[in-house]
Amino acid sequence: MDFKFDDKAEELRKKIREFVKDNIPTDIKMGLFVDEHYDEDWAFAMETAKKLSDIGWLTMSWPKEHCGMGASVWERVVMGEESGYWGIPGMGMGVSGTAWVGPSLMLFGTEEQKKKYLPKIASGEDDGVWCTGYSEPDSGSDLASLQCSAKRVGDEYIINGQKVWNSAGHRARWCWLACRTDPNAKRKHDGISLIIVDLQSPGVTIRPIPNIIGAHVFNELFFKDVHVPAENLVGKENNGWAQLMQALAFERGVAISSSAMTRRMLDELIHYAKETGAFAKPEIRHKLVDLAIDIKTLRILAMEAAWKVAKGEMVIHEPSRDKALNDLILEKVGQIGTEIIGAFAQVDPLEKNAGLQRLRGLMEWIYFSTPGMWAAAGTTDTNRNIVAQFGLGLPRGY
Repeated sequence: MDFKFDDKAEELRKKIREFVKDNIPTDIKMGLFVDEHYDEDWAFAMETAKKLSDIGWLTMSWPKEHCGMGASVWERVVMGEESGYWGIPGMGMGVSGTAWVGPSLMLFGTEEQKKKYLPKIASGEDDGVWCTGYSEPDSGSDLASLQCSAKRVGDEYIINGQKVWNSAGHRARWCWLACRTDPNAKRKHDGISLIIVDLQSPGVTIRPIPNIIGAHVFNELFFKDVHVPAENLVGKENNGWAQLMQALAFERGVAISSSAMTRRMLDELIHYAKETGAFAKPEIRHKLVDLAIDIKTLRILAMEAAWKVAKGEMVIHEPSRDKALNDLILEKVGQIGTEIIGAFAQVDPLEKNAGLQRLRGLMEWIYFSTPGMWAAAGTTDTNRNIVAQFGLGLPRGY
């Protein structure tokens, strides 16, 4: 494997760091979904997204004909690393649009859909923010059992049902919705379609689900006789399962940015431990070293996947492998971090009093947030099963 960055990629790295220096405050609270709770944080994220869009970085990995820069794999890796390490807000705008809706539309969408939605996502404007509608109260890891229905009536679909755990649902304009279009299909996988839903449509209700620390990140979406134009169907009717799996592969491909984000957390923990004297304890140093090894391993695995893509190879199980390891690393960061900051870990992570917080409340946020991350984009065990089947060639369990 050759992970060498060319001059163009390294030059991009310098430009990104200059952007960070000029536009991102040093006390930014980086981490998981932190932009989505406070209105002022979301506003700053969208302001930054617009700046990134103007430069061309928001969708730099997209082809030039689809509002992108056609960046090389290694330029995309550099952007992922730098945005993850410095916590650049606005890179995801709720994540869905730039990370998997846009790339999925390029593969499966009609020309009209591409012309309508891709420029919106690439603009960095509010009208380009998406959420994802997959999970339901009775349909999680067994996603093919979903029951939210879309019935074709003339030139419309009428949607009824419920979705849950919709990150950025309260910020988004559009929903990337998986629904059942054929309730009589012989196999449950065969009756599913993907449909684009305008969340401003009559009949849509969005209800917040505060998490364990009271942060508003997730939502429930309710659809009652929501009329959607038939032209909003993505790909072929009842063929949505294959498209959904590809979108999930895009969603799980977060290892580059996440390994950089956790490396930044590690650096801050080490600095804090030295500053407070905790670093003098051998057990603390050993835990930090173990964490550093895990983070380095994740980066190597992510780079291997990028190297394969650069050679034109398909990556199948690698995103699931990296996502499963990333889940474990985030859990370890939260545990070690709260141990190091001690009693201050009991401070509400949403507390904005800098005198009470340590490391901007990030460790507490990660500690409480990571259990939910084990389920996001497929549970950790689901991703392990994918690695077992497609990476190790083991028989599929039933």
